[in-house]
Amino acid sequence: MANKLISRRAFIGNAALGIGLLAAGQFTGPLLSEAHAQGAQTAQRIADHFSSVKTMMGEFVQFGPKGEQTGGKFYIERPGKVRFDYEAPATFRVTADGRNVLLQNTKLKTMDAYPLSQTPLKLLLDNKIDLSGGRVRAVKEEADLTTIQLADRNAFGNATITMMFDPSSYELRQWTITDAQGKETTVMIFNVEQGMQFDPSVFRIDYAAIDASHAR
Repeated sequence: MANKLISRRAFIGNAALGIGLLAAGQFTGPLLSEAHAQGAQTAQRIADHFSSVKTMMGEFVQFGPKGEQTGGKFYIERPGKVRFDYEAPATFRVTADGRNVLLQNTKLKTMDAYPLSQTPLKLLLDNKIDLSGGRVRAVKEEADLTTIQLADRNAFGNATITMMFDPSSYELRQWTITDAQGKETTVMIFNVEQGMQFDPSVFRIDYAAIDASHAR
């Protein structure tokens, strides 16, 4: 089901407010240190719902560690596949094909691939959102957002992913990836549709092209 279409300008205004609250620590305070059964049950319900959404697409606004803002369109196919097409003047594309994540700069003609299993994106794209094994670092329930912070120290060290969901519909609204150095990148999504089918080429990574770019 598609959300009500909104203009990017209106969304960015609300997104900037959300980022301001995030930076101020109103979303990322002492979340799971005081976790209880109710919070765990809420997290599991949301995880089960989100796991049931196998495909989705929409628009996004991304805020980088230095406040830089970009946007574009995204596509997700569970398990393990995502693509971010950044709009001009950005020259980036991010693609995950289920095994690796490719960071591509079309202007500089660079292509760098990393194992998906070693990035927090894996927790977002898994076929089933796994809350076991101490992966849940934090749960916070508010009137307008439910926040779940996940981590896997064995896979990607101190990096975390913090996902925010609508508390009524359990729809994903945004996520923040915090790297091992504490730098945050937040992605807010809107005009989301679910349940479509994608051509396999949407998430295809050209490994021969990667090898060729590294050989230059």
